[in-house]
Amino acid sequence: MTTQNRTASADIQEALRASAEQGAGSTTRQVHYRFEKVGDVDVFYREAGDPAAPTVLLLHGFAASSYMWRDVIEALAHEYHVVAPDLPAFGFTRSPPRGQYEYTFANLTKTIAQFTDQLKLDRYAIAVHDYGAPVGWRLAVANPAKITAIISQNGNAYEEGLSKGWEPIKMYWEVPSKANRDALDDFPTPASIKWQYLEGVSDTSAVAPDAYTLEGAQISQPGMADIQLDLLLDYATNVEKYPEFQDYFREYQPPLLAVWGKHDPFFLPPGAEAWKRDIPEADIRFYDTGHFALETHGDVIIPVIREFLNERIRRN
Repeated sequence: MTTQNRTASADIQEALRASAEQGAGSTTRQVHYRFEKVGDVDVFYREAGDPAAPTVLLLHGFAASSYMWRDVIEALAHEYHVVAPDLPAFGFTRSPPRGQYEYTFANLTKTIAQFTDQLKLDRYAIAVHDYGAPVGWRLAVANPAKITAIISQNGNAYEEGLSKGWEPIKMYWEVPSKANRDALDDFPTPASIKWQYLEGVSDTSAVAPDAYTLEGAQISQPGMADIQLDLLLDYATNVEKYPEFQDYFREYQPPLLAVWGKHDPFFLPPGAEAWKRDIPEADIRFYDTGHFALETHGDVIIPVIREFLNERIRRN
C-alpha cells in the first residue's frame, strides 16, 4: 500500500470513528416520554441523557409544564442525565380530582420526592421556575446532601421579589373568603395564561403560541380552575417558609445561577439580587424579557446554564 493510500485509509477510519461517536451522542440525546406511578399519581416526565452522568432535575411552574424545558433538555442531554416531570395538575401528569388528592405545595413536593426516589435519583442539580421553585426549595431543605447546584429561571425565594401583582392574592391568603376567591376567577383562564407569556416581552412575535395554547387547554379542563385557585391559596405557605429556605442557602452555599426576566409581572429583580446576601458567589443575570425568559431568550440563557453546570458540577 502506498503512503498516499495509507493516509487515505487512516482518514476514512477516522471519519468512521467520528461518525460512530456522533451517532452514540445522538442516541443519548434522544428524549423519552414516560410515566411513573407514584401513589395515585401517574407522573409524566421527559428523560434524556446517560443515567450514569450527573443528573439535572427540571421543575416547571405555572402556567407551564415540562414542555418549557424542551430546548434545555436537548442542549444538556449529551453531557447530563436530564429528568423533567410534570407536576400534579399540570401537563400530561394524571392526578386524582380535587378532594381525592391534596393540592398543596407540601403534597406536590411529597409526590416529586417519591418520584425521585423511585427513579433512584440520589444526587441532582435542580432547575426551577415559578411554582417549581418552592417544590425545589422544599426538596433541598429536606435532603440538602442531594442537591449539587441550583438554577432559577424566575423562581422566587424572597419577599422583596413579590410584585404588587400579588396584592389581591395576599388578600385571598389573609381572608380566604368566597368573595376574595371569586375576585381571582380570571387568574386560571387561557386569556390570563397568554398574558403571562407575553407581558414584559418587547417583541411578542418572538413568543411561540404553542406553550400558552397548550396550557390554556389544560386550565380549561373540568375542575382545573378550582385546583389552581387552591394552589394559589396554598402559595402562602411558601412565603411563610422563605426564612427556612434562606437558612438553607446560607448554611449549605449551593452553587446558584439565577437567569431572570427582568420585566416579570410577578417576580421582581430584587428577588434574584437578594441571593447575594445568603450566597455571595451566586451568579445573577437579567434579561430584557418577562416571566418565561426561556421562551424568548433561550439562545443566550441556555449556553449560560450549560457553562454554569460544566464549571460547578463536572469539575467536581
